[in-house]
Amino acid sequence: METQGKVITCRAAVAWGPGEALVMEDVKVDPPQRLEVRIRILFTSICHTDLSAWKGENEAQQAYPRILGHEAAGIVESVGEGVEEMKAGDHVLPIFNGECGECRVCKREGANMCERFRIDPMNKVMVSDGKTRFFTNKDNTPIFHFLNTSTFSEYTVIHSACVVKVDPLFPLEKMSLLSCGVSTGVGAAWNVADIQPGSTVAVFGLGAVGLAVAEGARARGASKIIGIDVNPDKFPLGREVGISEFINPKESDKAVHERVRELTEGGVEYSFECAGSIEALREAFLSTHSGVGVTVLLGVHTSPKFLPIHPMELFQGRSITASTFGGFKPKTQLPFLINQCLQGVINLDFFITHQLPFHDINKAMQLLQQGKALRCLLSL
Repeated sequence: METQGKVITCRAAVAWGPGEALVMEDVKVDPPQRLEVRIRILFTSICHTDLSAWKGENEAQQAYPRILGHEAAGIVESVGEGVEEMKAGDHVLPIFNGECGECRVCKREGANMCERFRIDPMNKVMVSDGKTRFFTNKDNTPIFHFLNTSTFSEYTVIHSACVVKVDPLFPLEKMSLLSCGVSTGVGAAWNVADIQPGSTVAVFGLGAVGLAVAEGARARGASKIIGIDVNPDKFPLGREVGISEFINPKESDKAVHERVRELTEGGVEYSFECAGSIEALREAFLSTHSGVGVTVLLGVHTSPKFLPIHPMELFQGRSITASTFGGFKPKTQLPFLINQCLQGVINLDFFITHQLPFHDINKAMQLLQQGKALRCLLSL
């Protein structure tokens, strides 16, 4: 291709400060270096991790100017030296939590936090050389990266360990959801909790990730799924993914865990905290049945507070763990989930509630912030 090995000028939505509207800018994107891939982003969407970074909720993570975004799909424009598993024209998913395939973690079954390319909100440059690949077109100001991906740009450069090749027959607009939200929720149900048929489940927070947990639980044959959220407008969506009971904490005259225990004869086998709330995490933990209860933490917690659990409570047979990217190893395990989606086991169409052109990205941010969208798909 004519652009291979050359700087590309394209449009990107640049964050210049916490909470400020993203600005559509002409930016320069350098060619990929060794083991890197330059991708033409076709579809991207926004999740709460992007929203949290955009609002600057964690001062230590702030770095500007910056290109956010990590949930996307696109086509390889060019590859750097040493990249053999993909080539120009391949359809790919950028993944914020990579897989080098060589470190101790990648070689261990059941682990997916690659030592080199795991999610790192603090990182703002390429891992390989500590430099950026983005610059403003007007004055060559360096623009920082985000979560190994930076997909709010028509072109981006990503290390090949954070790129998953997919079959060109797969619809990329749907596949983009698997680069974060849906994989995170479904994987938490399948890989981390390993929900068994006939079990009971409580999901705290019915955003896209929480509803993906419910969809995963439904697919695994859960006998009862309880949804907890302060926004009753989300309850009809919950019914579509198998949630049969709903609790609004604002309208309950009892603590949520007491209501869950009443509905499940002592508590659920599995609870999932997807709200990013310490209070919700406490209730999720207490909602599980003693002796068998498992709580999985998925919410993004920006509060400095620690876990609201006394060590002795763990001796009651309840356990708690957390999940990143649903426990999936992206390169080796994500293809299985993609096939499950194509077979109709997981309904990706359900999660796309809005579609907008890329230049309306600030409107998409508002829809998510207001709780009016699960995923707003942006076409570049």
